[in-house]
Order: sequence, then structure tokens, then C-alpha cells
Amino acid sequence: MTRIATKFASLKAEGKSAFVSFVMAGDPDYERCAELVRGLPDAGVDIIELGMPFTDPMADGPAIQLAGQRALAAGMTMARTLQLVRDFRATDDTTPIVLMGYYNPIYSMGVDAFLAAAKEAGVDGLIVVDLPPEEDAELCLPALAAGIDFIRLTTPTTDNKRLPKVMQNTSGFIYYVSINGITGAAEADADLIAPEVARIKAASDLPVCVGFGIKTPATAQAIAEIADGAVVGSAIVQRIGDGQSMAEVLGFVKELADGAHG
Repeated sequence: MTRIATKFASLKAEGKSAFVSFVMAGDPDYERCAELVRGLPDAGVDIIELGMPFTDPMADGPAIQLAGQRALAAGMTMARTLQLVRDFRATDDTTPIVLMGYYNPIYSMGVDAFLAAAKEAGVDGLIVVDLPPEEDAELCLPALAAGIDFIRLTTPTTDNKRLPKVMQNTSGFIYYVSINGITGAAEADADLIAPEVARIKAASDLPVCVGFGIKTPATAQAIAEIADGAVVGSAIVQRIGDGQSMAEVLGFVKELADGAHG
């Protein structure tokens, strides 16, 4: 079993949903980001999403856009992002890591070179938001062949006609984007999301995690009660942008994780 499948199986046996946290690789700089990432599992994070810094993050709101700019300004590259994963794996061989972002940095490195390096570093999954299923031959199928899960996004506009196409070749888990628009734009509403999660779960055996718009422990708990996992990104990244220490950020992450596990 993959680390992702093992983690969801373990959580299911405990009657818990997953808490998934997003941080931008290299934000605010390599050393402090490495400290933060090392501390996430002890703060209750089950799966780590690591953003791949990119100059044109079209699906992201201001908080994550600025995080990417800070990381790039601090010298973050794809090679250093993968090194961050290697450094983490030196002390943690069980927590799944998913790289999330856009295809351009992967394409620039070269798909074969990227996948080989990502697998060697200890990457478990990819979320590439600008590659639709019609382009599966570009990255999705090679990633699966390399043993790396390819996690697909579904949205409120993914209707029943489109859903089977989105599900094809998806593995690891399904990421349901709870709101229309960019990250951090609105608050997720569990009552509105619950029927959509049920619709997706009826079409797939994969776990369904919900992200976008989860900003508080209470919302994390509400989402965890109707899905297999809750994903928080902007609310965490915003605190880094506000200049909080890594210890303060990890304290907030623990509050969110406690909510999701509650």
C-alpha cells in the first residue's frame, strides 16, 4: 500500500477523518519552512500538501500568491522543493507528502526527470490544477507508472456528465473544491457541501477530502464530519505572511487538526 492509502486506512480504523495542511515550499525561506514541515505531523497533520512555487498561480488567492512570491524571492526552485522532501524523509518515512501546484515548473524540469527525482525524494502524490483529464498522457499516466498518486480536483461545477471523466486515472484521494473561485475567497458551508461529497463518493471508492474556505477549527470539524478529510491552506499561509513564528503557526495548525479529528 502507498503511504496515502495506509494513512486513510489507519484513520478509518480509528473512526477519524484526515487533516491535510498546505504550506508553500520555501515560505518564508528554506530553513524556516523546513522547520515548519518537520513540525506538522506532531501538530496533528495527517497528509502534507507542499506547494510548488510558481509565478502565475491562477487558482490561488492573495495569501498563497504572496507565499509563492516570498518563496521565489528567497531562492526556492523545484530542485530545492524536492530537497525539502528529502530532508523531511530523513526523520519521517510515514507521513504522506503531496506536491500541489501547476504544470509549468514540472514541464520546465522535464516530466521524466521530475518523476524520477520526486519518487527518489519520497513524494507520494501530485495535484496539478491546470492539467485536465484530457491531458492524462502528459503527466498523470507517467506519474501512476512511477508509483506516484495523481489526485484530481472536482468542483461545484463538475456535473454528473463530467464526473466520470474526472475520476479516470485518479488515485490517492479526490480533492473537492468547496467553493467557486480562488483559494481563501469564502467560508466553506458543510450543509451545502455534504450532498456534493455524497455524490462523489457514490461514483468512487476513493476518499474525498474537502478544501478551499476552511479557516477555523469549527469549520474543519464540520467538514471532517461529512468528508474523509479537511484541507487547510490559506489560513495557515496567511499567518506565515503576517510574520508569526513557526511555533505560533504550528500552534494554530494543532487547533485546526484537533477540530478535524474531533
